[in-house]
Amino acid sequence: MRTSYVLILAALWTTVAGAQPYPNKPVRIVVPYAAGGLPDTMGRLVAQRLTETHGQPFIIDNRPGAGGIGACELVAKAPADGYTLLVADVSQTAINLALYPKLPYSTLRDFAPVSIIGTSTQFLSAHASLPVTSLNDLIALARAKPGQLRFGSSGVGSLQHLGLEALKSGLGLDIVHVPYKGTAQAVPAMLAGEVALVFSAFPSILQHVKAGRVRILAANTLKRSPQAPDVPTVAELTGLKDFDYPPLIGVLAPARTPQHVVTRLSGAIADATRHAEVVQRFTALGIDPVGSTPEAYVAQTRIDIAKYAKAVKAAGLKAE
Repeated sequence: MRTSYVLILAALWTTVAGAQPYPNKPVRIVVPYAAGGLPDTMGRLVAQRLTETHGQPFIIDNRPGAGGIGACELVAKAPADGYTLLVADVSQTAINLALYPKLPYSTLRDFAPVSIIGTSTQFLSAHASLPVTSLNDLIALARAKPGQLRFGSSGVGSLQHLGLEALKSGLGLDIVHVPYKGTAQAVPAMLAGEVALVFSAFPSILQHVKAGRVRILAANTLKRSPQAPDVPTVAELTGLKDFDYPPLIGVLAPARTPQHVVTRLSGAIADATRHAEVVQRFTALGIDPVGSTPEAYVAQTRIDIAKYAKAVKAAGLKAE
C-alpha cells in the first residue's frame, strides 16, 4: 500500500513538473561564431532581456568554426523542448545549403524558425578617388573598364561576395572580387586603395564618409535603411527588384519544438528587440531590429535559400 502511494506521488510530481510554464530551467543559446561578432552581440542583448523577463538564465554558448555547420548540427539533434536554441544568419540557413552538397542538417526540415532578431543594411561604398558619385556612374565605369575595378569582401562565399555576384550577373558587369578575412580587413583595404569598392555596415564607414574618404552609392536592401534614409537602394536604381542581401540574424529551435514554446519565444524576442536599450545598442551597431513571427521567418528563409543558391551558382563556387 505504501509503495503504491509513493508511486502515485511520484507520478503526480512528474506531471506537475512537466506542466510548469516554460522556461523552468536555464536555456542554452548556441551561436556559431566567436564572441564579439554581430550574431554573438545581438544574441547576448536578446538573451539578457529574455533572462530578465523570464526569470531563468538564457546562456550564450559560442561554437565557432566550419561555417557554423557543427553548431547547427548540435542544435538540430538537441531535444525539441525549447531549452537549446540557435542564433543563425543566412550563412547557416541558406548559403551553406548551396555550398555544401552533404550537410548534416537541412534548414527547413531540422529547425523551427522562431523569430528574426534583426538585419544590418550593407552599403555599397566607393573610395573617394574613384570617379563616381552614384551607382549609375559606377555601372557606366565598370562597363567602360571591364575587369579593372576591384571589390573587397569579408571572404569567399560571404554575403558581401554573393551580393556582388548578384549585382554582376544581374547587370552584366565584370568586377574583380578580392576576398579578405572579415569586414575589419576589407574596409581598411579600400581606404588604402587596394580595392575600390566594398559592401559595409553604416558604423564601419560613417567616419570615413564624413572625412570625405568614402562615398556611399547604394543600400543592398529592398527598403531604405532607417539609419540612412537618403541613400537609395540597388533595387530602386537598377531595376533588380529582388536585390536584397543584408545580414539577417534570427533564432531557431529544433524541429518539433512544441508550438506554444515557439510562440512564447517569438513574442518575447519581438518584445526584446523593441526594448529602448536594445534598440539603442542595435542602432549603434548598424542593426535594424525586426522581431518577426515564426511564419515570417519561414517565408524569408525560403526566399533566401533560392536567392543564395542562384548567387552561388553565378559565382561558380563549390565547397572544397
